[in-house]
Amino acid sequence: MINKSILKECCREGFDEEKLYHAYKIFFGTLSSDSRLRIVNLLRSKRKNVSEIMSKLNMDQTSVSHDLARLKKCGFVEVEIEGKFRYYKINDKTITPIMEMIENHMAGHCIPILKSMESKK
Repeated sequence: MINKSILKECCREGFDEEKLYHAYKIFFGTLSSDSRLRIVNLLRSKRKNVSEIMSKLNMDQTSVSHDLARLKKCGFVEVEIEGKFRYYKINDKTITPIMEMIENHMAGHCIPILKSMESKK
Protein backbone atom coordinates (compact mmCIF):
# COMPACT_ATOMS: atom_id res chain seq x y z
CA MET A 1 0.00 0.00 0.00
CA ILE A 2 1.33 3.44 -0.92
CA ASN A 3 1.91 5.95 1.87
CA LYS A 4 -0.92 8.50 1.48
CA SER A 5 1.29 11.52 2.24
CA ILE A 6 3.70 10.48 -0.51
CA LEU A 7 0.81 9.99 -2.92
CA LYS A 8 -0.58 13.46 -2.05
CA GLU A 9 2.82 15.04 -2.64
CA CYS A 10 3.13 13.26 -5.98
CA CYS A 11 -0.34 14.46 -6.98
CA ARG A 12 0.67 18.05 -6.17
CA GLU A 13 3.64 17.54 -8.48
CA GLY A 14 1.39 16.21 -11.23
CA PHE A 15 2.33 12.57 -10.68
CA ASP A 16 -0.27 9.86 -10.60
CA GLU A 17 0.05 6.48 -8.89
CA GLU A 18 1.52 4.91 -12.03
CA LYS A 19 4.34 7.46 -12.15
CA LEU A 20 4.97 6.87 -8.46
CA TYR A 21 5.45 3.17 -9.18
CA HIS A 22 7.90 4.14 -11.91
CA ALA A 23 9.89 6.02 -9.26
CA TYR A 24 9.89 2.83 -7.16
CA LYS A 25 11.24 0.94 -10.17
CA ILE A 26 14.05 3.47 -10.56
CA PHE A 27 14.98 3.12 -6.88
CA PHE A 28 14.88 -0.68 -6.73
CA GLY A 29 16.39 -0.96 -10.21
CA THR A 30 19.41 0.93 -8.94
CA LEU A 31 19.90 -1.72 -6.26
CA SER A 32 19.08 -4.66 -8.52
CA SER A 33 22.38 -4.37 -10.38
CA ASP A 34 24.96 -6.70 -8.86
CA SER A 35 27.81 -4.28 -9.47
CA ARG A 36 25.96 -1.23 -8.07
CA LEU A 37 24.94 -3.20 -4.98
CA ARG A 38 28.55 -4.30 -4.48
CA ILE A 39 29.69 -0.66 -4.76
CA VAL A 40 27.07 0.46 -2.22
CA ASN A 41 28.19 -2.22 0.23
CA LEU A 42 31.86 -1.37 -0.31
CA LEU A 43 31.26 2.33 0.34
CA ARG A 44 29.45 1.60 3.58
CA SER A 45 32.80 1.05 5.31
CA LYS A 46 34.49 4.25 4.06
CA ARG A 47 34.75 6.57 1.09
CA LYS A 48 36.78 5.48 -1.93
CA ASN A 49 37.90 6.84 -5.28
CA VAL A 50 37.30 5.11 -8.61
CA SER A 51 40.70 3.38 -8.60
CA GLU A 52 40.10 1.94 -5.14
CA ILE A 53 36.64 0.68 -6.15
CA MET A 54 38.06 -0.85 -9.33
CA SER A 55 40.77 -2.65 -7.38
CA LYS A 56 38.55 -3.94 -4.56
CA LEU A 57 35.75 -5.17 -6.84
CA ASN A 58 37.87 -6.23 -9.83
CA MET A 59 35.89 -4.02 -12.21
CA ASP A 60 36.96 -1.88 -15.16
CA GLN A 61 36.95 1.92 -15.01
CA THR A 62 34.09 2.37 -17.47
CA SER A 63 31.75 0.09 -15.52
CA VAL A 64 32.61 1.69 -12.19
CA SER A 65 32.09 5.18 -13.61
CA HIS A 66 28.73 4.29 -15.15
CA ASP A 67 27.56 2.64 -11.94
CA LEU A 68 28.70 5.57 -9.81
CA ALA A 69 26.88 7.99 -12.12
CA ARG A 70 23.61 6.09 -11.62
CA LEU A 71 24.17 5.81 -7.87
CA LYS A 72 24.92 9.53 -7.64
CA LYS A 73 21.94 10.53 -9.79
CA CYS A 74 19.61 8.48 -7.57
CA GLY A 75 21.15 9.85 -4.36
CA PHE A 76 22.73 6.64 -3.15
CA VAL A 77 26.23 8.13 -3.10
CA GLU A 78 27.75 11.56 -2.67
CA VAL A 79 31.01 12.95 -4.06
CA GLU A 80 33.77 14.76 -2.22
CA ILE A 81 36.46 16.41 -4.34
CA GLU A 82 39.97 16.71 -2.97
CA GLY A 83 42.52 18.04 -5.42
CA LYS A 84 42.46 15.79 -8.48
CA PHE A 85 40.54 13.02 -6.72
CA ARG A 86 36.83 12.40 -6.42
CA TYR A 87 35.89 10.34 -3.42
CA TYR A 88 32.56 8.57 -3.34
CA LYS A 89 30.76 7.88 -0.10
CA ILE A 90 27.43 6.39 0.85
CA ASN A 91 24.53 8.74 1.57
CA ASP A 92 24.56 8.30 5.35
CA LYS A 93 21.32 10.18 5.88
CA THR A 94 19.09 7.87 3.85
CA ILE A 95 20.90 4.90 2.34
CA THR A 96 22.74 3.73 5.46
CA PRO A 97 19.50 3.32 7.46
CA ILE A 98 17.79 1.68 4.48
CA MET A 99 20.60 -0.86 4.12
CA GLU A 100 20.45 -1.60 7.85
CA MET A 101 16.69 -2.22 7.62
CA ILE A 102 17.21 -4.46 4.58
CA GLU A 103 19.83 -6.50 6.45
CA ASN A 104 17.53 -6.89 9.45
CA HIS A 105 14.78 -8.11 7.13
CA MET A 106 17.16 -10.48 5.34
CA ALA A 107 18.35 -11.95 8.63
CA GLY A 108 14.82 -13.04 9.46
CA HIS A 109 13.59 -14.01 6.02
CA CYS A 110 16.22 -14.34 3.29
CA ILE A 111 19.11 -15.92 5.18
CA PRO A 112 16.91 -18.84 6.32
CA ILE A 113 15.94 -19.39 2.68
CA LEU A 114 19.62 -19.50 1.69
CA LYS A 115 20.38 -21.92 4.50
CA SER A 116 17.54 -24.15 3.38
CA MET A 117 18.78 -24.08 -0.21
CA GLU A 118 22.32 -24.95 0.93
CA SER A 119 21.14 -27.90 3.01
CA LYS A 120 19.35 -29.40 -0.02
CA LYS A 121 22.54 -29.52 -2.09
